[in-house]
Amino acid sequence: MKTRSLFVLSKERHAGTLFIALGLMEILRRNYKRIAFFKPITESPSEDDDIETIRESFGLSQSAEEAWAVTEREACDLLAAGGEERLYELIIERYETLRKSYDFVLCAGSGGESLLEMADFDLNLKIAKNLSSPVAGVVSARERSLEDAENEIALWSRTIREEGVEPLLFFINHVADPLSCRVKKRDRSRAVPCFPIPYESELDRPAVLDLIEAAGADVLILKSRKQLERTIRRPLVAAMRPEHFLERFENGDLVIVPADRSDILLAVYAANRSAAFAAASAVVIGGDLDPAENVMKMLRSDPDFRMAVIGVKSDTMETAMQVQKCTARLTPRHKRKIALALGHFSRYVDASSIVESLAEAELDIVTPAMFLHRIFASASEVQKRIVLPESEDERVLQAAETVLRRNIAEITLLGDRESILNRAGILGIDIEGTSFVDPQKSPFKERFVERLYELRREKGMSREDAAELMDNPTYFGTMMVYEGVADGMVSGATHTTRETVLPALQIIKTKPGIDIVSSVFFMCLETRVLVYGDCAIVPDPDPEELAQIAVSSADTAAAFGIEPYVAMLSYSTGESGVGEDVEKVRRATEIAKRLRPDIPIEGPMQYDAAIDPEVARKKLPGSRVAGRATVFVFPDLNTGNNTYKAVQRSTGAIAIGPVLQGLKRPVNDLSRGCSVEDIVSTIAITAIQAAHS
Repeated sequence: MKTRSLFVLSKERHAGTLFIALGLMEILRRNYKRIAFFKPITESPSEDDDIETIRESFGLSQSAEEAWAVTEREACDLLAAGGEERLYELIIERYETLRKSYDFVLCAGSGGESLLEMADFDLNLKIAKNLSSPVAGVVSARERSLEDAENEIALWSRTIREEGVEPLLFFINHVADPLSCRVKKRDRSRAVPCFPIPYESELDRPAVLDLIEAAGADVLILKSRKQLERTIRRPLVAAMRPEHFLERFENGDLVIVPADRSDILLAVYAANRSAAFAAASAVVIGGDLDPAENVMKMLRSDPDFRMAVIGVKSDTMETAMQVQKCTARLTPRHKRKIALALGHFSRYVDASSIVESLAEAELDIVTPAMFLHRIFASASEVQKRIVLPESEDERVLQAAETVLRRNIAEITLLGDRESILNRAGILGIDIEGTSFVDPQKSPFKERFVERLYELRREKGMSREDAAELMDNPTYFGTMMVYEGVADGMVSGATHTTRETVLPALQIIKTKPGIDIVSSVFFMCLETRVLVYGDCAIVPDPDPEELAQIAVSSADTAAAFGIEPYVAMLSYSTGESGVGEDVEKVRRATEIAKRLRPDIPIEGPMQYDAAIDPEVARKKLPGSRVAGRATVFVFPDLNTGNNTYKAVQRSTGAIAIGPVLQGLKRPVNDLSRGCSVEDIVSTIAITAIQAAHS
């Protein structure tokens, strides 16, 4: 299959080509196994932020050395000496090496000042032509209207075609009106898709770490690396009395204070501990004096004071001027801004039309990274409301921030709004856009108590029991899902599996025709994703239960874009085995086929016959499932749990789950040792399940 490529270029500096490259890489990652980034001309091979940002953000396997061909100085020397063809030769040589090793190469044009003095954007266009690559053009509407930018693209498109290059996509950054961007997101009337993207002020702000590097500042207090990623809304010189300072103080301000103003430092400290006041991006202490040691000791010793304090030698006004001159950047160190950039891009760009614009068909390969990115993309499309009852856990708050920034789902946190926001502010976590519901004060509470009583009174539950359970965040969150206030729930970071699953069984209950809640793991192997069920919930299912697990697992696979071919596993294949265990699987297979004749389901079958086409030809010739199974149903929990762990450890596969199935509406359980990434992926999975429930 031919290698694909796309060349991102702009006619102007600061148009946002790196931002566009990040968004495109996100889309490409979902559709190609091996992707590479190539910037033919680099300003500095040892310090090219664009290359390192793309490589680290997407975990590319290529080295930094592979991502460029010549330096800007070398390119200028060649052009000055009339060696333009040699320049193209060097670039093509390096590109061809990449082309042979990767399925898709995303290229980015150079816009260095010294290079632009000798050659305009046509140089990048000629490079694209020599690489036989279509073009994605980027323009900025920062100082012009959207209509003017569109007219500019119409003229530019003609120029590109005259050069013999195919314009594949266009992007207009920094549009003033977000509404016009949403209206035009799915406008496919154009011959070449054009995506207007609104201005996002946070992406245009420098971060604290940018100021530190620009000013040569010293870090005096730092309790988390994430504090340096906070963006600076504006510099606020705090030379007035504390009460007047607090009147002017707003979220994201960089507080610049003379070293001898301990009263201002104490005011910032007090404001940081209160949800009623703004949170600073950082505090800058200026001047030649040292701040009061006892005040600094207090700030350092307080575990809840999680704000960077930095020191500079310049006075407050000089420092404020340095902040004004500090430029916004996207580097591997700006992880929060990168997450925001990816979410902003996906919100306004129709990924499906980009995929459709690519000249050739997709590769029939799914890697773990591709699967995860497809999950995130699918969740982003459906935008479901997911409730998280464990808002006291720092991992949950970090996951909520990531989900919001990447536009994966809408999030509802249970608990007191001010307390949660204060906790998030202390941790340096931005959860703006989150919904909050306090079970103790919610207008839903009485309704939920009465509903739970109606559902469980035949089981002996009193109204008092129901009221007591509604004080439990997990029960309250489950009732939100049941009543349609939320579309799904994710819990288990601080609760046991029983504490998460039992309320769902009592309240939401199972789907029609399904009597049992089970689970699957998505086993992400190197080139494909398999579904294993049940490896976490049901210890020893009987034939009817095993059949329902098979049907539920097939439906789960289909919901996530995996065509279900279901293998009912046993220690024997076909009619060769006898015994109680194999008969259970044989009976379960018959029941499953009767329940869902539309799904290819076969068994009993050994694992090797299910997965290996050569073995399948010998043991089950002519089988629809053997050798191509995508869903593997284990006869019991002992077999399933051991098998998934053995495959995970011996092959390096990524196991995503357990994903609960069989409920009318989705509730998913986390392990108490889960990572932030685990929570994010589980939220995305829950959102997709909600879309199919």
